[in-house]
Amino acid sequence: MKLPRPAFPAFATGLGALALALLAAAPAARADENVIRKTLAERFQNLPKIDEVRPAPVAGLWELRIGTEVMYTDAKGAYLIQGSIIDTATRKDLTQERIDKLTAIDFASLPLKDAIVWKNGTGKRRIAVFGDPNCGYCKRLEKDLINVKDVTVYNFVIPILGGDSAEKARSIWCAKDSTAAWRGWMVDGVAPPRTMGQCDASAIERNAALARKHKVNGTPAIVFEDGTRAPGAIPAAEIERRLAALAKS
Repeated sequence: MKLPRPAFPAFATGLGALALALLAAAPAARADENVIRKTLAERFQNLPKIDEVRPAPVAGLWELRIGTEVMYTDAKGAYLIQGSIIDTATRKDLTQERIDKLTAIDFASLPLKDAIVWKNGTGKRRIAVFGDPNCGYCKRLEKDLINVKDVTVYNFVIPILGGDSAEKARSIWCAKDSTAAWRGWMVDGVAPPRTMGQCDASAIERNAALARKHKVNGTPAIVFEDGTRAPGAIPAAEIERRLAALAKS
């Protein structure tokens, strides 16, 4: 969530000097969750409901969770901060790590019956991919996945790019062999046959709802079996590395 600057004149966009000032001024401050909620509700009337208030990784700061979005405040709600907390020793983005945990998807809960499935080799390793038939990066990923060994790919088709994405998605899903139609279009550029007659393509709508639920706002989006996600067409070598790491964990 990004808050519009005009509505928040006291808005601070980075941690830097503000975090240092908070540490110096109130190193032992304790947050009163009710005070924080009350102050922010009074000052920012269009602020969405705060789902959780908890200590941030930096002393003197408190994390505000709104859905899967994360912001920070001081113990009194006097300042609202958007941005990432970076651990300078490890160079880890602690904010992103937190968001990754919040947005993780339970692979076992995915409705695999609504996916177009194909596999290489034994298929013992699994990934799910949210993709749009008109997404160029999705096509690049689909081609790269040919080089990933022993993997089963579950493609959840979500027509979000407009144009004829919805028509292509329906034609592919309704094809006699949906896997061949998907791979033919995404890898070889062979247009899927037009849908003839009646076909239950409600899976496409369910996939769109699933994507909205998990805030999948772009394609491709890869989900690994441990629930972690990777946005964009990451290289096959990176997918291989992450799959290998999962196997060892």
